[in-house]
Amino acid sequence: MGNVRPLNSEKYEMSKHRFFELYHFCMQYNEWKDELKYNTDTIGSICNDGMPRSSNITDGTGQLGIRRAILSKNCEIVEQTAIETDSEIYQYIIKAVTNDGITYNYLKMVMGIPVSHNTYYDKRRKFYWLLSQKF
Repeated sequence: MGNVRPLNSEKYEMSKHRFFELYHFCMQYNEWKDELKYNTDTIGSICNDGMPRSSNITDGTGQLGIRRAILSKNCEIVEQTAIETDSEIYQYIIKAVTNDGITYNYLKMVMGIPVSHNTYYDKRRKFYWLLSQKF
């Protein structure tokens, strides 16, 4: 988790636990994207571990569709919140809030973020505040 500090709880009306809930929600973004990209198969493996199972027949296509809808919605929430935060630097915000260890220095030196250190961190805090309003 690196050196992540929660937001000022008084200024942003968010407890450290709420912040970390949102932080960990965002950290799943790349897993969701991978699952959406690679999990397109509705055929599951047969479980033959000797344990009794119910006789319910499941709809693999339906379950996959529901799962993909949930994952897509989660990704959209992160992406739309970043755009709402700042439409000019949203891609940097997404990179930073969905990956461990992405610092302002990385964003500046490697990705060329066009804003100052203070502006970036203000936007990052705004992102989490906006995200909190959505749940």
